[in-house]
Amino acid sequence: MVFDIEMIKKLYAAYPKAIEGIRAELKRPLTLAEKILYVHLAQNESKLQNYERAVDYVNFQLDRVAMQDATAQMALLQLINSGRERVAVPSTVHCDHLIQAYQSASVDLPVAKETNKEVYGFLSSVANKFGIGFWKPGAGIIHQVVLENYAFPGGMMIGTDSHTPNAGGLGMIAIGVGGADAMDVMAGMSWELKMPKIIGVKLTGKLSGWASPKDVILKLAGILTVKGGTNAIIEYFGEGAAALSATGKATICNMGAEVGATTSIFPFDAKTEAYLCATGREEVANAAKAIADCLKADDEVIANPEKYYDRIIEINLSELEPYINGPFTPDAAYPISEFAKVVKEKKFPQKMEVGLIGSCTNSSYEDLTRAASVVKSAKEQGLSVNAQFIINPGSEQVYCTAKRDGLIEEFETVGAKIMANACGPCIGQWKRITDDNERPNSIVTSFNRNFAKRNDGNPNTHAFVASPELVAALTIAGDLTFNPMTDKLINDKGERVMLDEPKGFELPVKGYCVDDAGYVAPQVGQGNIEIDPNSNRLQLLKPFEAWNGEDYENLPLLIKVKGKCTTDHISMAGPWLKFRGHLDNISDNLLMGAVNAFNDKTNEVLADTKEYLKVSELARKYKSKGLGSIVIAEENYGEGSSREHAAMEPRFLNVKAIIVKSFARIHETNLKKQGMLALTFVNKEDYNKVREDDKFSILGLKTFAPGKNLTLKINHADGTTETVELAHTYNQTQINWFKAGSALNAMIKK
Repeated sequence: MVFDIEMIKKLYAAYPKAIEGIRAELKRPLTLAEKILYVHLAQNESKLQNYERAVDYVNFQLDRVAMQDATAQMALLQLINSGRERVAVPSTVHCDHLIQAYQSASVDLPVAKETNKEVYGFLSSVANKFGIGFWKPGAGIIHQVVLENYAFPGGMMIGTDSHTPNAGGLGMIAIGVGGADAMDVMAGMSWELKMPKIIGVKLTGKLSGWASPKDVILKLAGILTVKGGTNAIIEYFGEGAAALSATGKATICNMGAEVGATTSIFPFDAKTEAYLCATGREEVANAAKAIADCLKADDEVIANPEKYYDRIIEINLSELEPYINGPFTPDAAYPISEFAKVVKEKKFPQKMEVGLIGSCTNSSYEDLTRAASVVKSAKEQGLSVNAQFIINPGSEQVYCTAKRDGLIEEFETVGAKIMANACGPCIGQWKRITDDNERPNSIVTSFNRNFAKRNDGNPNTHAFVASPELVAALTIAGDLTFNPMTDKLINDKGERVMLDEPKGFELPVKGYCVDDAGYVAPQVGQGNIEIDPNSNRLQLLKPFEAWNGEDYENLPLLIKVKGKCTTDHISMAGPWLKFRGHLDNISDNLLMGAVNAFNDKTNEVLADTKEYLKVSELARKYKSKGLGSIVIAEENYGEGSSREHAAMEPRFLNVKAIIVKSFARIHETNLKKQGMLALTFVNKEDYNKVREDDKFSILGLKTFAPGKNLTLKINHADGTTETVELAHTYNQTQINWFKAGSALNAMIKK
């Protein structure tokens, strides 16, 4: 089945003339990202202008929305309240997050279907009612399924998951958002985004040996850091880009989320065409070929990139080493040649205990073939596997094809467990059996994110990120310091042997195969949505209260956060995923992973009674008294997942403002959508002025306006006061969200 072909053809028919007009209006050549962005301008942005990057807010009309099951619950609960009868753009729900990895797919999938029966039933019913495509549990990971079925060159979509940019591997601008953004687009509204900067990454040369597409983004993460791509699109170009497979490009785009990028994108080329044809979309490939010049940067841009990109980074693929990144942050990047020394100097646990291949980043057919070739080489040379081995295929199509071609058997013969086609350990859905869940240990994954506690809940699990082939090699060695490019291993005959370089297939020689891909087309209007008021999994949403028109006075401090605070710290996943459709219940995990700056402990904050309580417990106590509170934090607050629960929970528990040194893009937007104040210190050193027993007033709200700073008055317990200046990035529309109590309230009112 070719989805949305008429929509794609209609869009492509308009592309050449639109690009010609944009180029004439702006009087300059265009990058690929600019072409797609300008073609997708909303009607109220029809007057073309040279929007200022990272400054101007712009509205877009999108082609598609995709939602994974954990975030879809809240997005659809908001859609139910929107007054719509049917979604305005093609939309899908993918059941990939709620399946726990424990024993194997054959055991875990039936358990997940029974455990999550209520939630799956709800999602399916809402999908039917509103005309949303539904991908059953076991069908695959959202981003791999989107790549195989929906992504197309020159399109523009949003998805309720931070790794939505995976579709950039096929030349689509695909952006991760919170559920409220998805709801807006499904409800027929345009979607707002600050016009991003564009970082140009020139790829030269060609990969060989142990180097893989994953190593491109692992190296780039070390260059840009976790916030270096904030408010920017990363656009790849050069002969090196054309040499990469489509799924390899998707891997690179996927993990662009780890540097804070709005999205990442590659131009349309022969590899893109080949993948579209291999996945049954030859009609899309031919239509794209007909407008190929529109689906790449203009020649003048490529010839003089420094004139058109905000920053240029060059990576020579011929010289690229395999990288391994971590632990605890995805931008701690080390080439494999230096990593053994780092392990010893930093005293990382040297024994490698588990190797995990999969996730939305690296679970394609090509990934499995390259990893399997390493396993095959080890077996042929009499080597055994010295660590636990776990595989998560990316989709049912990938699994069926890999099984037919002997790849699954190759993994199973060395004791690997084949888990369900789902996210599993990547998002904390891993029932790991261990002797001590706080023991320091090392694992290596082909995932994208490696924050503390993320995979198995153990704060001392040192999780490292690498390519699937390097994961396989390290799993065989069982030693974090092993370098397959230079080191030998002792086989069953006592001989010292080296692993062969990995080999793989970009596309299956015999083509893809699948018995049942897992797609269920909606029976529009047939869904009967019922939620048990006593359910602990699902809860209808009540509108948040509108702003009362007054400045906030004498708010107590909920927590002053020290150091990194991702959305995992704010709203943990793992066992908490089961409450993603129940705002009251999931709010019990509010900021439980954040470190209190005053005692260096987690989930222990000082109440006005001088006792220490859990963060959510204190917030509920203040709320019961009719009091709001504030959160103070440091840099890149809200890094990581797009989960809007990290914004909805503090809103639900009456937190009035989050005041930080800087925000991650998606989380800042999510806070705004829920009617909260997301504010930054003009002087970052003012963070140090905050004391544990302070009270805070936020002044200037009566004249809240774009570009106009607010004032924070700090009332110390000793009777002294200090005032500091607070900046914000709200435009007038977003200020209206705040005044209405949320973007949803404002939309319904309008």
